[in-house]
Amino acid sequence: MGDIRGFLEHERELPERRPVAVRLTDWREVYEPFPEEKLQAQASRCMDCGIPFCNHGCPLGNLIPDWNDLVYREQWREASDRLHATNNFPEFTGRLCPAPCEGACVLGISEPPVTIKQVEVSIVDRAWQEGWITPVVPQELTGRRVAVVGSGPAGLAAAQQLTRAGHGVVVFERADRLGGLLRYGIPEFKMEKRHLDLRLAQMEAEGTEFRTNTDVGVDLTVRELIDDFDAVVLAGGATQSRDLPIPGRDLDGIHQAMEYLPPANRVQEGDLVAPTIDAADKNVVIIGGGDTGADCLGTAHRQGAASIYQFEIMSRPPDERPAENPWPTWPMIYRVSSAHEEGGVREYAITTEEFVGEAGRLTTLRTRRVEQLLVDGRMTFEPVEGSEEDYPADLVLLAMGFAGPERGPLLDGLGVDLDDRGNVARDGDFGTSVDKVWVCGDMGRGQSLIVWAIAEGRSCAAAVDRHLTGDTTLPSPGDSAAQPMR
Repeated sequence: MGDIRGFLEHERELPERRPVAVRLTDWREVYEPFPEEKLQAQASRCMDCGIPFCNHGCPLGNLIPDWNDLVYREQWREASDRLHATNNFPEFTGRLCPAPCEGACVLGISEPPVTIKQVEVSIVDRAWQEGWITPVVPQELTGRRVAVVGSGPAGLAAAQQLTRAGHGVVVFERADRLGGLLRYGIPEFKMEKRHLDLRLAQMEAEGTEFRTNTDVGVDLTVRELIDDFDAVVLAGGATQSRDLPIPGRDLDGIHQAMEYLPPANRVQEGDLVAPTIDAADKNVVIIGGGDTGADCLGTAHRQGAASIYQFEIMSRPPDERPAENPWPTWPMIYRVSSAHEEGGVREYAITTEEFVGEAGRLTTLRTRRVEQLLVDGRMTFEPVEGSEEDYPADLVLLAMGFAGPERGPLLDGLGVDLDDRGNVARDGDFGTSVDKVWVCGDMGRGQSLIVWAIAEGRSCAAAVDRHLTGDTTLPSPGDSAAQPMR
């Protein structure tokens, strides 16, 4: 490494977030610029560890020590090349990935890990500014046509790889704009959509064709899909939201997170003057303590909610790794996102037992505390007697995750087999039970991280290319059975 003592001389440092009072007045990304000299110091903390577990912690196999060292040496263009060798969209992962690579960093055994994610996003932002990211047009066309259903990170990664391999790729998206959850599920304050638009423009220039407002199975029949293309890649995501079927669920004022977030994003796109579901001056309760819940939290803050509670059925995580959660696995510790920093109350070990309302409108949540127990190897939640409590609520947002892909004309029409979790079943090469049809991302894996979606899109593209041409030079980060480090 360029500075073998960097980890001894520099403490971990991240960019400052804009003051809460300022950032709540707009929807821009929350971080202040990070000076180049500070970033180089952070890159220098990457130690000569011998075995870079960060590479293995990342599903993409990012060459992290390589581009850390190149940033330290001010070889920015080379760093961009090394970064893009394994990741199609580092501007997405650098903003949205929870960074399992940092959890696996060797330095993290005894000290705060390297700020890998910040170095990553700084490299790609610099590359866009300098004009280093240009279309990669295939030198030769194969004459084969591939349909990709879904334009989220998995679908876009598969499409870009297959286009660069020379295939004629058409991406079908049922929404009016491309990007899937990147477009309408991720708020602007986490990732401004200009980053997505830049990458889509690159892909169009490379030859990828995009068709929006096309619900495959409805606007385009499954038979037409199979007949018109040599291969089909399913990348529609796990969009079936988990529900909470308890008394009072039919009251007005209770919405899924993915009913709430898209209209807020459409306001930023200029489609709406005001959101169709608005938290302004309301008592808001968010049920679900994950990333989607935090997205709802930050959105409700910016809309001017009167009060916000976020419920999580699990117990509060510890501040440091427990013994049963050792390095290099993902650390299950207490975290404070930018949205949590902005306000609201986080309640742990709590469950909602009933929605209460008047005249068909939600007014109250009836809750109870729970005790988290491990019984016969399975996690259970036992109610705590005497812990009942009511919370006033005008708006409840269900952010409890996703239960797999939506069943409907596409999957039913294709007749693909499903696994015991309701995901599309696949073999080691991402092939489904139907000839010519592959699946990647959350549609086959189940709800997961953006970095897993991109990795699966790349691997699936390699499998499809090999099927169509007999061989492939496309990289494959792993097979469909790959799992996070445990």
